[in-house]
Amino acid sequence: MVFSSLVFLCIFFPVVFCLHSAVPSIKIKNILLVLASLIFYAFGEPVYVILMVISAFLNYLCALFMGKAGRNALLIGAVGINIGILCVFKYTGFIITTMNGVPGVRINDPQISLPVGISFFTFQALSYVIDVYRGQVEVQRNFGKVLLYISFFPQLIAGPIVKYRDIALEIDSRSVNPREAALGLRRFICGLAKKILIANTMAVTADQVFRQGIDSLNIISAWLGAIAYTMQIYFDFSGYSDMAIGLGRMFGFHFRENFEHPYGSLTIKEFWRRWHISLSSWFKEYVYIPLGGSRKGKVQTGLNKMIVFFLTGLWHGANWTFVVWGLFHGAFSFFEEYVPSLKKLPSALLHGYTMLTVTVGFVIFRADTLGYGLLFIGKMFTGFECSAASMSLVWQQLTPYFLVMLSAAVIGCAPVCRVLPVFSDTKKHTVQLILYLAAFALLLWCILRLSGGSYNPFIYFRF
Repeated sequence: MVFSSLVFLCIFFPVVFCLHSAVPSIKIKNILLVLASLIFYAFGEPVYVILMVISAFLNYLCALFMGKAGRNALLIGAVGINIGILCVFKYTGFIITTMNGVPGVRINDPQISLPVGISFFTFQALSYVIDVYRGQVEVQRNFGKVLLYISFFPQLIAGPIVKYRDIALEIDSRSVNPREAALGLRRFICGLAKKILIANTMAVTADQVFRQGIDSLNIISAWLGAIAYTMQIYFDFSGYSDMAIGLGRMFGFHFRENFEHPYGSLTIKEFWRRWHISLSSWFKEYVYIPLGGSRKGKVQTGLNKMIVFFLTGLWHGANWTFVVWGLFHGAFSFFEEYVPSLKKLPSALLHGYTMLTVTVGFVIFRADTLGYGLLFIGKMFTGFECSAASMSLVWQQLTPYFLVMLSAAVIGCAPVCRVLPVFSDTKKHTVQLILYLAAFALLLWCILRLSGGSYNPFIYFRF
């Protein structure tokens, strides 16, 4: 994995970018990006690249014939195809394991491996077909352009989930000037630094704590592991989103933001407006609103929200921990809806409540089993034993480098750019130069860290 990351940074991406910049024809640019995307995906999933192409083609056909008779049947067929693909490749083992829990039932698990990024490219394909059905976008008659939309390598395997209508014009016409390319590269490097320097450092501590037996943990080590994972998942996923947005910009595509400082939220409802925005908006637009949204009374609204949170949890993985995590957030969202006086509390208390809820929720998300997650949460609030043996784990994690990266993580969660002073035009150029030099230094640092083997796969690769 370290080798493949260095190959991407030092060979694959520079070659593709230079070729894309050199060719004048938009048609050739698109063909180049399709081929590059398929090669990129095949590098890690040589068999499942065929699955992705077939999925894209079937969705292309469903949308293509949507204007003729049987529109409803085509939409139902498209939804069935996409959900069926997800169920077969992502949820077969989960369903069989659950059924095997019933006395007398014994079904062999075929052990189907999970295609990387299947949840992302499946949701993108679905949104395209649904938007064509609704008349919100023109049907695309060129399969190559549909395939480019679904397979575009910067955001193929871990999002953000892009809607076709957001980039349809840029597929047909786009341009990149040196300034845009430089800004995109800087954004990519910032995302890479989030992942390599902060998320990977937090991952070491989180993995070490979560692999311990419950009896080895106390309140300090449990909170240390929970906080480390809370920081890891944010900087891991927002880092990938930054990388995708930056790379997209370098090729002339402008993706919407996927995170807006979610750890500064004052409620769980606000948290989900800021966290994984592309997924939240997808479920709102294609599930919540079609179910009736908030138009059918409080009871139905609450039920609709719980359905969305259940599906959000299930989308993240084939494990009851993800389902319970989704319902956990749904319960607090429901609580906030029916206790309006909560919002009258001081901002500091609201922020503390939200971050406590989010952190506890991520323990369930991270745990291998629901039972372990619940016991881990118990240790966070009742594990007061602080013997030498239980504290040794804590002292092992609190290295100077970890503390520096944890401090950087806390600062990085805040909207730092919003509190920076306004510079004059002359100083702006100096500030920009400093930022580009800092980005170059970060890139070198990341390459050195990668060369040293300090790499963890992106968390959302398995979703």
